[in-house]
Amino acid sequence: MNGRYRYFFPLVTLLLSGTHVALGGNILMIPGEFSHWHNMRVLVEALMARNNNVTVLVHTASPSINFSQKENFTYIAFKINMEKQEAEAMWQNLINTWINQTLTSFQTFSLFWNIMLDANHFFKAACEGMLLNQRLIALLRESHFDVVVYDPVMPCSDLLAETLGLPHVVSLRFTMAYNSERLCDQLPVPPSYVPAIAAQGHLTDHMNFLERLENMLIYIAHTALLKVYLFLTFDTFLTKISGKPTTLCDTMGKADIWLIRTYWDFEYPRPFLPNFKFVGGLHCKPAKPLPKEMEEFVQSSGDDGIVVFSLGSMVKNLTKERANTIASALAQIPQKVLWRYAGEKPDTLASNTKIYDWIPQNDLLGHTKTKAFITHGGTNGIYEAIYHGVPMVGLPLFGDQPDNLLHMKTKGAAVMLDFNKLQTKDLKEAITEVVNNPSYKESIMRLSQIHHDQPMKPLDQAVYWIEFVMRNKGAKHLRVEAHNLTWYQYHCLDVAAFLLSVVALVTFVFVKTCAWLFRKCCRRTSKGKKSKNE
Repeated sequence: MNGRYRYFFPLVTLLLSGTHVALGGNILMIPGEFSHWHNMRVLVEALMARNNNVTVLVHTASPSINFSQKENFTYIAFKINMEKQEAEAMWQNLINTWINQTLTSFQTFSLFWNIMLDANHFFKAACEGMLLNQRLIALLRESHFDVVVYDPVMPCSDLLAETLGLPHVVSLRFTMAYNSERLCDQLPVPPSYVPAIAAQGHLTDHMNFLERLENMLIYIAHTALLKVYLFLTFDTFLTKISGKPTTLCDTMGKADIWLIRTYWDFEYPRPFLPNFKFVGGLHCKPAKPLPKEMEEFVQSSGDDGIVVFSLGSMVKNLTKERANTIASALAQIPQKVLWRYAGEKPDTLASNTKIYDWIPQNDLLGHTKTKAFITHGGTNGIYEAIYHGVPMVGLPLFGDQPDNLLHMKTKGAAVMLDFNKLQTKDLKEAITEVVNNPSYKESIMRLSQIHHDQPMKPLDQAVYWIEFVMRNKGAKHLRVEAHNLTWYQYHCLDVAAFLLSVVALVTFVFVKTCAWLFRKCCRRTSKGKKSKNE
């Protein structure tokens, strides 16, 4: 074959095969715990599949990340001044605050206060272990990473990225009342139609006057409390660690891309910024076959179908009274129930309900016999329900869960109950309503259609923007100029003051001119009268 054609056929073969060469970057990922890690792990695997090198940074007290096991990616574990048992107790105390209704108000406040102290202790331990460990910093520098992808649940990740001089990508659902997004990344949040995230979870984007008043007061209260809290804790500590005046918003606001774990199937219509990218449901995938024993139990449900029940990976136990209340309700429905629960077997558990330490939740929700999903309202579970089109019964516990389920209730895809006031009758009626009223199924299928009708799958979207940041050494061109404005410039108060000054000056000159003309006319008139009289 002629030498000039020797590369022709291999090149044509490559083009026809549609093969593309992945970026092959070097990525440092800093995950959160529990469901946050589950969400980010999917992203890790997708990035690895595109020939990227991924390193996961985790602290030694992590209660949910097994960094000792062998993986196709690299773990780096750094020592912190906290034991794993302490971290597990901190998370469990958080759960107990919300699910233990036997506590008095004083006991609840005392427990909450202790949780805040534990959280502050964890924050300092994690930051010191990460930022004051010179061997760790040297190791990370020598690794020559291209980008840092982090969950803000892991404190000081943003400051680490700044210390390493790397562009960084944030992966999150939201922060309380969108505080980090609006205060740190200048996200516009009109309180007239963007509801604040409040624990009571009842505000939507349709608000009357009193609700808008409440919403405004919540935003003001959250802003004031957050600024005071950050000044006394994070900002003071970050300044000490960095050796220069530093605030949480200074570091977090420098993120190049924000990967928001929702989409318009979930969100109310509202303004977002160019560097906010929606990747809600990136972990969702088609259902796989169930284990044989579980499939047999599901098939035994007949035409009544099954109900899937999970309160997430963090809730492993309930009080005996609460567990019996739930089991009694499940016993009164015709469906078979698969309940993820690691606690003591309830006395009222019926034959139609099976308890499992773990369930393949995505595969169950994608099963043709699934009629309803009883959930605590975690973002991952809600998106699996949207993906597979399963209506929900919500039992929110804490954090973003009340707000998540309120979105689903507002969109007609869920019934929402108060977990702390839950009665057998309430749960039974809610399940019956969701299963038998076709409007819930129609609503969730509408949301599912919106979710699937995207130009790019959420996981591909997340991977694309991470690689985009690597290719372009950041994405500063997507960050709004508001970051470089003072608060009075952002609200145009200086412009308003100037315009008011101009108006005041013109008014002053006009009044003075009129007064002068009036006096001059009066003098002329008086002189004319005087001459006439003479």
